[in-house]
Amino acid sequence: MSLHNLTPAEGSIKKGKRIARGEGSGKGGTATRGHNGQKSRSGYSKKIGFEGGQMPLQRRVPKFGFTNINRKEYQGINLDKLQSLVDSGKIKDTVNLDILVANGLAGKNDLVKILGNGELKAKLNITVHKFTATAKAAIEAAGGEAVAL
Repeated sequence: MSLHNLTPAEGSIKKGKRIARGEGSGKGGTATRGHNGQKSRSGYSKKIGFEGGQMPLQRRVPKFGFTNINRKEYQGINLDKLQSLVDSGKIKDTVNLDILVANGLAGKNDLVKILGNGELKAKLNITVHKFTATAKAAIEAAGGEAVAL
């Protein structure tokens, strides 16, 4: 048995009704579209969110706030996550972007910020984009080094 000769079990698949293939099919004539009106015609499509002329929901709901187009999104990594990687032997003494990407904690184009949640017992030299004050203090208290890129 190979991928090219796999078939569904006998009787597990029903043949669907062929629509608009003559009156004898039981689905001829209007081809399940009803009689008249816009939806029965070919080429019909309506805009997403169209509500028949009623003001659509995305226009009824008030907009507010401000979106900063220059905002930088950081991928947050907590200290307890780093400690668990040390415990499992995946990281030794240095942590940089390549190691974080290899362990699936960040994408290769992500900006990374180390967050201070959890406890760090290992002495690590960490080189990433940003640190919180509590994370930096915890890393240095454990004897490590926090280097911002």
